[in-house]
Parts: sequence; C-alpha cells; structure tokens
Amino acid sequence: MADGLTKSAARNIFYGGSLFFFLLFAALTAHSHWYMVNVSTDSEGLTDSVKHGKEVWEKNMCINCHSIMGEGAYFAPELGNVWERYGGLENPDAARAGINAWIRAQPLGIEGRRQMPAFDFSEKDMNSLIDFLEWTNSINDQDWPPHPAG
Repeated sequence: MADGLTKSAARNIFYGGSLFFFLLFAALTAHSHWYMVNVSTDSEGLTDSVKHGKEVWEKNMCINCHSIMGEGAYFAPELGNVWERYGGLENPDAARAGINAWIRAQPLGIEGRRQMPAFDFSEKDMNSLIDFLEWTNSINDQDWPPHPAG
C-alpha cells in the first residue's frame, strides 16, 4: 500500500470533486429558479396593471430612496409590506386610498425630516403603482422585513 497520495489519485479527486460541486451548484441554481417561479411569486396576479406599476416604480427611480424586499436604498421606508401596513389585507379600498393620499400629499414640509419629492402621477400611473405594491406584498418573502414598520 502506498504511503502517500499519488498524482493520479489527486487528479481524480480534483476532477471528481470539481464535477460533483459543479453539478450540485447547477442543481441548486435550477431549484432556486423553480422555487421563485412556481412557489414564491404570484404569477397569476401579475397583471398588466402590476407590470405598468413596476415601470412607474423604475421610471421614477423609487429604489433610489426606498427598498423593496431588502433591495434598494435605505433612505426611506421599506415598501415590500406597505400594503399590509396600510391595512390592505383587512380593507383594500382604505389601503388604496391611504397610499394614494400619502403619495399625493408629498412633500410634507416637516422641518428636519426627510422629504419625499412631489410626483404628479396620472390616475392610471397611481393605480398601477399601488397595484404593484399590493402584488409585491403577496410574494412569499420569508418574513421580510423583520419589523412590520419596514
């Protein structure tokens, strides 16, 4: 029996291990993609209005101040659960009116407080943005954010 590791054995371990971990990585990537598409995303609720709301979100660069599901800036509150915070699960009409009023009332002009800029959204853009925020709340975010206030 050999005392040490031979070159051919080391090479076989290297190539075998590399192949094993590459296949493991590929399988985990495929599973993550499958999970996002089939389990954690509400693809049935992804309407044209929600898609337009995402376009409004991107066009107005909301992510430069807000985060959504932890992605974005932390200057302003997390908006992944804003629908829930405004009571959208219990009273969707009141939540829709509240979010609409909040955005339209900006900036508040309170001294020493961060100011959200004024946006002159059309009714279609505003409703689509709110639909996007409602849809975002329906995604299985695995209890993110950790605090209800965002």
